[in-house]
Amino acid sequence: MGSQLGSAGLMLVNTLINIYLFLLMLRFLLQVSRADYYNPLSQGVVKATQPVVKPLQGFLRPIGRFDLATLGAGFIIKAISIIAIMQVAGYGMPPLGGVAIASVAALASAILKIYFFALIGMIILSWVAPQASHPGAILIFQLVEPIMAPVRKVIPPLGMIDLSPIVVFIAINLIDAVVVGSLTRAAGVSGALVGL
Repeated sequence: MGSQLGSAGLMLVNTLINIYLFLLMLRFLLQVSRADYYNPLSQGVVKATQPVVKPLQGFLRPIGRFDLATLGAGFIIKAISIIAIMQVAGYGMPPLGGVAIASVAALASAILKIYFFALIGMIILSWVAPQASHPGAILIFQLVEPIMAPVRKVIPPLGMIDLSPIVVFIAINLIDAVVVGSLTRAAGVSGALVGL
């Protein structure tokens, strides 16, 4: 009974860390997509993640639209959490190379999930409220536009039907299965720790 409670506690901690990692990667993607910084939801994400990003901003400078401090914070938090959870679970100290690979896989997985859910939101909004002015709706459209625009150039809409989201969904699933799956297997760490 005690070990079941312990493992349930570890899974809860891992889930909370993955939710925070999700917020960090959302912050990263909002900056990459140049979404409205003054949108109240953007401000909320920045305020929630600033305590862990700020210490790294002094020496991890952005490269163009890529905020390396946010990526670094996500990587460090995930790596520490994997080591801590494996230590508490009694597996001992995992190989640091495996932890690093698993942390990269977790960042990639979080980014892919954000795009996946944002695409679903965009599709629903385009049917229900295509001219929505809610801050959440605006943010979703701003977030997915950088990945949708290149696909739309190759596959233009057929009348009222836009096939580009289907192509992007397939690409997300392929990247998730091939890249994130390969990284997770190479890390030798449970997929649950990565956040799959």
